[in-house]
Amino acid sequence: MATTISEAPFDVTTLEIIRRFDAIAALRDEALTTCRQIVRFSANSVRATHRGETASAATLAQNAKVLLDPLLDRVGGVPELLYAGYVQDAMREYAEARLTATFVSGDTVPGPIDLRVSDSAYLNALAESASELRRSVLDLLRAGDIASAEHRLQTMDAVYAALMLVDYPDAMTGGLRRSVDALRAVLERTRGDVTVAVGQHRLSSELRRVQRRLEEASSHPSD
Repeated sequence: MATTISEAPFDVTTLEIIRRFDAIAALRDEALTTCRQIVRFSANSVRATHRGETASAATLAQNAKVLLDPLLDRVGGVPELLYAGYVQDAMREYAEARLTATFVSGDTVPGPIDLRVSDSAYLNALAESASELRRSVLDLLRAGDIASAEHRLQTMDAVYAALMLVDYPDAMTGGLRRSVDALRAVLERTRGDVTVAVGQHRLSSELRRVQRRLEEASSHPSD
């Protein structure tokens, strides 16, 4: 005999769903706390990289990884959490810390699979870490290391060119267009700073060359 609507076990089904929701809610609370820690470690790692504290930056990034890997193991099968903004933000911040350190050190650039982050988180981290290189470029210019500053600028340029190839809706890329627009603005300001510094360096070199010629001429006057 068919079950009528009035006899259907809606209460049983609802209670089963509630139990699943309770489990997800508990995992969500844990994920939020963990993600905040990952973001903090990652941000501090970027700051340490800018200060030239390589060992500290690596330790902080590793601390973030120790938290991120088990978190992804737990939320990997729960799309509601895996693709939540706070989990994607944690991935992006961790990737940014690792990429920034790599750009500064000149090591091989890791990919999203290496870092175990989503493609959209990786692309946004790539844009943001390239923007972070502006600070490194300015530090190098102040130190008079024009060649290294130009090399960092080339890295920024290469990242921007690569990201311009990505043409998909923001829903797929996690708002990458905004990150790329921000990188373009930073890149143009940095290019201007490097151009001015290069011009000043060439002018100073020319003035020193002329000064040496004048000094040589004065020390060997013609008869």
